[in-house]
Amino acid sequence: MDYILAALVGVFVSLGIYLLLSRSVIRMLIGMTILGNGVNLLIFTAGRVTREVAPIVPGGLDVPAGPIANPLPQALILTAIVIGFSMFSFLLVLAFRAYKSLDADNTDTMRLAEPENAPQPPLSY
Repeated sequence: MDYILAALVGVFVSLGIYLLLSRSVIRMLIGMTILGNGVNLLIFTAGRVTREVAPIVPGGLDVPAGPIANPLPQALILTAIVIGFSMFSFLLVLAFRAYKSLDADNTDTMRLAEPENAPQPPLSY
């Protein structure tokens, strides 16, 4: 099972990086989301996915009596999901405002600070 999840993490990360290298802003946003999901799955896989009992130590014991699930990766994943969704929402609104004001989705046509016929900057100093 770990090999399948590791392959899925690799697919998510490679697809996310591929989409991040695109020139379209929407593809970049989708790539960011897929990359975040790949990292979440990596953390979840590193925390050893098991179907053991709940991560609760019974009263009167200092250590659990048997194998239990690791609660730390689950807490990290829940936090990362909330942060990832809020970041995606913010970037989606930012991309929409940029599209409305610049009337372009391609990053090459969104360059307002660079004049078209300006001389090229020096390549060395």
